[in-house]
Amino acid sequence: MPRKLLPAALATVLALSVSSLAPEAAAQSTGTPVFHAPYRPFEANEYGLVITDQGNISLEGFWGFSQPGARWDFKLRGGVQDNRGGNAALLLGVDARFRLIDQTEDFPLDGALITGVGASLVEDFSRLFIPIGLSLGRRVNFEGSNMSIVPYIEPVIIPIIGDGDNDVAVALGLGGDLRINRRFELRVGIGLGDIENFSIGFSITR
Repeated sequence: MPRKLLPAALATVLALSVSSLAPEAAAQSTGTPVFHAPYRPFEANEYGLVITDQGNISLEGFWGFSQPGARWDFKLRGGVQDNRGGNAALLLGVDARFRLIDQTEDFPLDGALITGVGASLVEDFSRLFIPIGLSLGRRVNFEGSNMSIVPYIEPVIIPIIGDGDNDVAVALGLGGDLRINRRFELRVGIGLGDIENFSIGFSITR
């Protein structure tokens, strides 16, 4: 397969898989519908909050870090999930992003491998998540402004290891990261397939 066709092929295979599996809804490293653009939006680090709704409301904080000029970044995240009258779950995870694809005339999107590991910890129903995804998107700058937006898609496969219940979730994330200025971003995501509903959050970068 020609190298320039590989990113499109990977995205197609993962996206088509969305309709082939149907385990219980779950998403990325902490089991919430949070997706990632292909770009690292900061030089040194970032921190922020995200609220998600997939039937259960979750609130998570995160702290991301990297090195100037690097093509990778890591993010530590933690929070709680309301389980509709049951015990609240503790959410802990690590996200990793590795930039793999740079746009060309033949393929107009940038891409990154998205992976990580995390857990939802609650009595009798704790689960471990190991997401593997490919984020594809492109930054769009607003003329005459410091604002920009990154619309993206992220097909993702998530092996799930749980209390007596191992499974594999498959989903497609649709997202947009709106950069207000050099320090502040708003982020929204919508999940399809084994992940439904949305996430909304913000990031402060340095």
